[in-house]
Amino acid sequence: MTLVSLITGASAGLGVDFARQLSARGQRLVLVARRKERLEALAAELGNARAVALDLGDAGAAARLMADLAAHDEGVATLINNAGFGLWGKFAELDRGRQRAMIDLNCGTLVELCHAVLPHMLERGAGAILNVASTAAFQPGPGMATYFATKAFVLSFSEALHQELIKTGVRVTALCPGPTRTEFGDVAGFRGNGMFDRLSASSPDVVAAGLRALDSNRAVAIPGLVNKLGAQGHRFFPRALLRKVTAAIKY
Repeated sequence: MTLVSLITGASAGLGVDFARQLSARGQRLVLVARRKERLEALAAELGNARAVALDLGDAGAAARLMADLAAHDEGVATLINNAGFGLWGKFAELDRGRQRAMIDLNCGTLVELCHAVLPHMLERGAGAILNVASTAAFQPGPGMATYFATKAFVLSFSEALHQELIKTGVRVTALCPGPTRTEFGDVAGFRGNGMFDRLSASSPDVVAAGLRALDSNRAVAIPGLVNKLGAQGHRFFPRALLRKVTAAIKY
């Protein structure tokens, strides 16, 4: 069996940089995303990667992905759960189906994949799972209510899983980036924001911070001093104030 690093959402943004940095470590990769042309171009660039074009938001997609890995005699040594998206706007005005799809992908598929890869990792006594959350996980998010809630789920789930597996040899980290220069804002529907742009980190830097945290088995990684301070706001300020501050941000 060939051990691989499985990266979801690998056709853009953080996913591309996870692929490049893990490839540079000499790891064999399986790249998963919807956009076949981008995936195949990245796989060709790296030379030690296989592309699987798959929409992980579809029902049964996680099971089909695991069947594909089994057919290629591949086992997952590292899982990077990066696939996900956000939507900006008032909850009542956003499409109900798109919001449900966001919950299913950001939370449901992530949990399914963790559950699917864990038995083999536990049998080996080794493995690593990095789940991409966000600094959005630390406060409610008026204007992106459902997205913030999905990332709160990812953070809570990942921390619990980290603790459950602490003595097994399987490492689990929740990566909680703040604003990052990727395509995320375009998909979410941001109108553009000077402060957001000024505070945005580079995707390679965020990925490097996440991998360092995973290497040392830190439960939570928050890249950047400003993001670290902002994520602790719930400790010092009433949640009512945090709601108002988030609601006042104009995307």
